[in-house]
Amino acid sequence: MTAFSAGLPAACGSRPAEKLTAVVVHRRRPAACVRAIGLLRDQGVDEVIVVDNDSPAEDRKQILDAHPDVVLLENGANLGFGPAANVGFRWWLEHGEGSWVVLCPHDAIPAPDAVPRLLEAAIARPCAGLASAEYGDHEWDGRPVIDHYFGSVLVPSATGRKPGWEPCDHPHGTLMLARRQCLEEIGLFDERYFAYGEEADLGLRATRAGWEVGIVWGAVVRNPGMTSEVGVPEYLMLRGSLLLIRTHWGRYHAFIRFVMASWTTARGALGGRRTPFWDLRARLWALRDFLLGRYGPPPAPLLTIPAPEWAAGE
Repeated sequence: MTAFSAGLPAACGSRPAEKLTAVVVHRRRPAACVRAIGLLRDQGVDEVIVVDNDSPAEDRKQILDAHPDVVLLENGANLGFGPAANVGFRWWLEHGEGSWVVLCPHDAIPAPDAVPRLLEAAIARPCAGLASAEYGDHEWDGRPVIDHYFGSVLVPSATGRKPGWEPCDHPHGTLMLARRQCLEEIGLFDERYFAYGEEADLGLRATRAGWEVGIVWGAVVRNPGMTSEVGVPEYLMLRGSLLLIRTHWGRYHAFIRFVMASWTTARGALGGRRTPFWDLRARLWALRDFLLGRYGPPPAPLLTIPAPEWAAGE
């Protein structure tokens, strides 16, 4: 039985080219970005595309001084993670070489063998379309799955974290690997998400098109801290989960999720158990904007609140 008759993508079975490219999304953390580029190159990445989300000129200069041969693509505004990643993906698809591209944010710290492990596991599976590393921080450890009412959640590994590939519902963008043919077939990130949720949507589209999606245990990446202002993660995670559920499972599931989110918001406002990135104003805005169909960047007031020390991302 051929891949075509089995209903699998036509690209299954193709062999990757030698050249490997990485897209690094950067915003106002040049030292971390310089470090990430160096770590990627130490692991065999041939070409690095840095997509800058409206950082000061001195930040961009610091990156180019350390790595003058990177492809630096400058956005005139903070587009968010997914839309900025798309800028890099489009450049690679049009001008770049090779069958695989790596994606990470500026403050990702891949273990010394993370990229080779990712690539080896993906190449061994002819229909692998998307893959990601495991988180090095135990509180975020788990296999990404998508619940029809809660959206993206992490669950324990079904293999006991046995080194190598394990199927999952979507990759995560802290260190992600994508096949050229997969992106060409299913498209890039849905830019309505801005950040948080776009990987889940991409994973769903990939698996529904017949591509395999997996997490590679033993390929470890760390992400030292949140780089967003206070309230931004809470807003984007809640709004993104509602959008994801409505897009893929319809209005009924989205209504149930909205009711549950409203209850969680009321409980937290009254002093009960709260979400990890609790921010009441951000949650209320997320619920409002979902109902109004407002997507893209978070509300401007959330972006004007200074980030605390733990959110520096360095």
